[in-house]
Amino acid sequence: MRVGPRIGQKRWHAGGGAGMDDGITCVHSASPSTFYVLRCGAEGSRFHAIARNCCPAAQRNLPARIALDNPQHGRIRGRDDLAQGTRQCHRGAGNFAYTGLCFLRDAACPRGRTATRRTGTPMTHTPDKYSVLLARCQDLPAIPTAVAHPCDASSLGGALQAASLGLIVPLLIGPEARIRQVADANALDLGDSVLIDAPHSHAAAARAVAAIRAGEAELLMKGSLHTDELLHEVTASATGLRTGRRLSHVFAMDVPSYHKPLFITDAAVNIFPTLNDKADICRNAIDLLRVLGIECPKVAILSAVETVTDKLPSTIDAAALCMMSRRGQIEGGILDGPLAFDNAISREAAVTKGIVSEVAGDPDILLVPDLEAGNMLAKQLTFLAGAEAAGIVLGARVPIILTSRADSVRARIGSCAIAVLLAHARRTGQAPSKI
Repeated sequence: MRVGPRIGQKRWHAGGGAGMDDGITCVHSASPSTFYVLRCGAEGSRFHAIARNCCPAAQRNLPARIALDNPQHGRIRGRDDLAQGTRQCHRGAGNFAYTGLCFLRDAACPRGRTATRRTGTPMTHTPDKYSVLLARCQDLPAIPTAVAHPCDASSLGGALQAASLGLIVPLLIGPEARIRQVADANALDLGDSVLIDAPHSHAAAARAVAAIRAGEAELLMKGSLHTDELLHEVTASATGLRTGRRLSHVFAMDVPSYHKPLFITDAAVNIFPTLNDKADICRNAIDLLRVLGIECPKVAILSAVETVTDKLPSTIDAAALCMMSRRGQIEGGILDGPLAFDNAISREAAVTKGIVSEVAGDPDILLVPDLEAGNMLAKQLTFLAGAEAAGIVLGARVPIILTSRADSVRARIGSCAIAVLLAHARRTGQAPSKI
């Protein structure tokens, strides 16, 4: 029996001999719930493939020839015949042994692989998109950041890791004894981080905003307090951080099956935005993407349908936003809408429905009709498609790093990287101060 290289946390094993099939178990992730068993023989012989014990995300991405608990058979014609992403690693005694079967990527699976849809259409998993942001931040000085109430392991650990990467200089604002207790309990090194004592979450939010107003920090980061506590202080008329622009939230999504970063707005701040609110939400997102190096972002304005009807007010808003763009009221991007989600993401779906659009199939920004739709869309991509979601609030005096308590550290680092790039663009006059 030959023992192959380590894949994820397991090994694959290939055995057999002349006249016998090789049996190979390939485990792609640290989770034992997802694995594939492939049996094949010599070139020109039959192969047998089966996938067992797959998680729901795996089931949706399996190619047509391999179905859950459903053996499939076929003829081996060459080394790459079995599936997109398959690699031959051994050839001896007339037998093939394959490793690197890459039918899917779930949340625990390595990145940069190739998957195949059920229809057999190749679906390329692009490399880690957040790494591009981090690379752009490497030569930039760290930004002083007021971290409001980092009193759990996730928020404190995210801030300290961002500091260790040279992104931010954290001002940890909250109950000092509790912050130190969390650090000790989770083996987090506070180093030379500045701690500013505040008795509770409300006081921490107010002190963090005051630090921004006093020039002590250029970024605001949410800790373990509730979002409404922080935004209450941000939006206070006399002591807050309001500008002439509407506050809005942007999710920067790293969707494995999409060919570039995808930005969703607004899924966290504006519950039922008006037409004028949506115009500001759109301007904020366009300005952000221009800072990130996308010269003319494409904005898909989503609704349930792609035709304008008074029965769906979101379609009328979409049409009005497109006209505002034509009249120069919204500048810097290409807008199209209303578009249903399939038409926005898939050029093929748009062509099938006779939609001629520069945006369809290639949007940078998805402008959703309301918070409920945006929040559900972002979370569906996260929990069903293995996406990562970095979050930032725009429209205040400084960028606000707004993360969820359920976010991974990687998503928190992505949020920090976006905020740092925006803060440096403001320093150099490359970004409007109102975003």
